[in-house]
Amino acid sequence: MVKLKLGPLPDDKPVKVSVELPAKLHRDLVVYAEILGRQSGQTVEDPARLIVPMLERFIATDRGFAKARRSVSQDR
Repeated sequence: MVKLKLGPLPDDKPVKVSVELPAKLHRDLVVYAEILGRQSGQTVEDPARLIVPMLERFIATDRGFAKARRSVSQDR
């Protein structure tokens, strides 16, 4: 089985976000949610809930961003 970057989603209060996604990206989110649900045993009813953890994961693992962020912090 393929190991996804996201694990189970935290059970926290949802926040409504409005964003337009290309249809292909939405289809990919739906498929990702299905696969994640099978792996974690947790049903993801709204694939849009994946957006925040995906962005958090992306930012947390972006070395270039981390380096630039440290540089900005040192300049202040």
